[in-house]
Amino acid sequence: MIDDALALLTETTQNWGLNLTPKQLDQFTTYAQELKLWNAKTNLTAITDDRKIVLRLFLDSLRLALSCTNPPQSLIDIGSGAGFPGLPLKLLYPQLKLVLVESVGKKIAFLEHIVQVLGLENVTLLQKRAETVGKQREYREKFEIATARGVAEICVLAEYCLPLVELGGLVLLPKGSDVSAEVEKAQSALTLLGGKLRKIEVVQLPELKPSSLVCIEKVAATPNGYPRAIGIPTNRPL
Repeated sequence: MIDDALALLTETTQNWGLNLTPKQLDQFTTYAQELKLWNAKTNLTAITDDRKIVLRLFLDSLRLALSCTNPPQSLIDIGSGAGFPGLPLKLLYPQLKLVLVESVGKKIAFLEHIVQVLGLENVTLLQKRAETVGKQREYREKFEIATARGVAEICVLAEYCLPLVELGGLVLLPKGSDVSAEVEKAQSALTLLGGKLRKIEVVQLPELKPSSLVCIEKVAATPNGYPRAIGIPTNRPL
């Protein structure tokens, strides 16, 4: 990673009170290098410039840490792709029990590679659909944090994530700048699934337009019928 991109990562995280160690900065540098190498042969992301990798992938992921009262002990990342936001948070919090859920084989192959290269422990990779994972006893209502960085609407992402979060846990959903209508549309789904909107945070990263982070608290158990079968949450949103 070039020096100005590394400086941007260092300075921004320091301003947030997240002081990265030299080892962690080395891991982020390796992550960026491997992402670019793999992306040349496998389409993982359209973001290939070092500075944009830092801004749009690393810092956008690390920003979620500011929404946690304490460093989380467990996190599940739905539709993780090339590891965002889960893996940057794992680098920040080495003690984190992390589960990455990704259904696309080429992306799982990259995740297996990068987890090994970075020397990470207590990371589980699942090549499955979120609807399947949400019904498995070993994962259902077992996590402090669930997140999904995908483009689906909140009512869909809530059905993926809320079944996986323990009571009192959080679902953190990075979204665009204006989410008011989408949040309003999802209110009945949140109530049905045991969630409650805690807040919508404005996310301001250097050089980028403001975006939003939707924070949903798990306040009641999710009914056993959810998530519904594969494909139904997207085809028939709650």
